[in-house]
Amino acid sequence: MLELIKDLWDFLKVRKKFWMAPIIIVLLLLGGLIVLSQGSAVAPFIYTLF
Repeated sequence: MLELIKDLWDFLKVRKKFWMAPIIIVLLLLGGLIVLSQGSAVAPFIYTLF
């Protein structure tokens, strides 16, 4: 997993695509939020956001 993150960062650095970093971070955070909230009582409130 850490190697994937390092490779992704090297790609962004070499190709000068730093504008993609916030998009990737937000997508990872939203994906983690959905995965972590599936089995909890908070799930109905999170799904109303989408």
